[in-house]
Amino acid sequence: MSYFNLQPALENEFVKTQALKESDFETLYGIASDPLIWEQHPNKDRYKREVFETFFKGAIESGGAFLVIDKQTGEAIGSSRFYDCNSENKSVLIGYTFLARSHWGGKYNPALKNIMIQYALQFVDCVIFHIGANNIRSQKAIEKLGAKKINELEVEYYGEPSKLNFVYEIKKEDWQKS
Repeated sequence: MSYFNLQPALENEFVKTQALKESDFETLYGIASDPLIWEQHPNKDRYKREVFETFFKGAIESGGAFLVIDKQTGEAIGSSRFYDCNSENKSVLIGYTFLARSHWGGKYNPALKNIMIQYALQFVDCVIFHIGANNIRSQKAIEKLGAKKINELEVEYYGEPSKLNFVYEIKKEDWQKS
C-alpha cells in the first residue's frame, strides 16, 4: 500500500480540512457544546466540557483528525478523522464526524465524506464507518453515499464505554461505478 497521509489538506467547493491542533480545542468545543449534535450519538453527553476533553485528546492522539472549515465563510464547522488504517486488509475507517447544526441536512456532510472517501480509495480498497445503532441520521447519510451495512459491533471509543455500532463499508470497485 502506498503512503497514506492520515491528515491531508483536502478541499472542494464547500469544505476544506486541516490537521486538528491542540490550539483548536476552544473553537471545536464551541461547536460541540450543542447537546443536539449528540442527541442520536451513542455518547450523548459529549457536549459536556470534561467529556469533550477526552474526545479531543483521542482526536489529537489519533494523528488522523481534522478541523473542518466552511470554504465559503472560512469558519470552523466541525471535525472528522481517518483512523485504523489497515495495510493487511487495505482498509481505513472514517468517523468521529460532527458538524455544527447550521451545516446539517445539506451539502456539507456529503461534501466532506466525498473528499475523504475519494482520497482514501487512492490508497485502500475499502472505507469503513462505525455508526451508532441509534444514530439514524448518520446511517441514512452514509447510505446515500453508497455505503452498505455489513455488521454490528460493540465499539469502544477512546476513554468512553463501548456502544453498539453498525458497520458500513464502501468498496473501491463500487465507488468507481457510482
